[in-house]
Amino acid sequence: MGIAESTPDELPSDAEEQLRSGDQQLELSGRRLRRLPSAVCALSRLQKLYVSGTGLRELPEEIEELRELRILALDFNKLERLPDGLCRLPRLTRLYLGGNRLLALPADFAQLQSLRCLWIEGNFLRRFPRPLLRLVALQSLQMGDNRLRALPAELPRMTGLRGLWLYGNRFEEFPPALLRMGRLHILDLDRNRLGGFPDLHPLRALRVFSYDHNPVTGPPRVADTVFLVGEGAVERMAERDEPTPRPPPRRPARAFEDEEEEDLLIGGGGSRALGSPRGSLRALEAAPGLGT
Repeated sequence: MGIAESTPDELPSDAEEQLRSGDQQLELSGRRLRRLPSAVCALSRLQKLYVSGTGLRELPEEIEELRELRILALDFNKLERLPDGLCRLPRLTRLYLGGNRLLALPADFAQLQSLRCLWIEGNFLRRFPRPLLRLVALQSLQMGDNRLRALPAELPRMTGLRGLWLYGNRFEEFPPALLRMGRLHILDLDRNRLGGFPDLHPLRALRVFSYDHNPVTGPPRVADTVFLVGEGAVERMAERDEPTPRPPPRRPARAFEDEEEEDLLIGGGGSRALGSPRGSLRALEAAPGLGT
């Protein structure tokens, strides 16, 4: 028996029970929803909304009425565009858009000044969305499995960025702008078309660098404190006479969403970094060895 499809304007039958818990959280993931029920947008106190893997094709402009929303999960749907109303969520800190059909982001996306974590992997982005350059407080940007070939020279404006995932794109040369991202902790360029690297010592805060599955012959020059993932990395770290830690996962687990913002990437609980991008938001655990 298939999953029942909700009517366009009604909340699911268990929504009242979910909201009664006091957590102001609504879980709609896994249901059949071509569009978001209009009644959801009337939940003005809602703080967490999960609508993953529902077949969702559109969002209403009225989503802007969710003024208290902190977390919005829309990954693994069929969204081709985002409404301007989504850009008017003043408290939104985490937005999951992976596995959709997005070609671009709205110009007003830069209004999401509270955003700390954006996951937009597995879409059809050919160019780096310029509205992101104005999100100076963004800490975690996941853009793997898109179609990027270059990065804008203005990228270092994103001074809050600590984790940047660019695996599975179409880079043939190491983007020069990355050398001026001195505050990055995590950089993932796995599965591109890179034939070599510059000296990465200018990335003084770098802790994890993944370059696996590129046509390179060996690891780049990095500080001894950097954990490497790629061709020749094991040998290079063996030369340091250090134990080889387990690489942390690429996707953040929902279990960590209530932690402090400074722990989003590299905090007391460890890093949410490299590994398989597949699976649900709940699926992955933090890995030890990269905490401050």
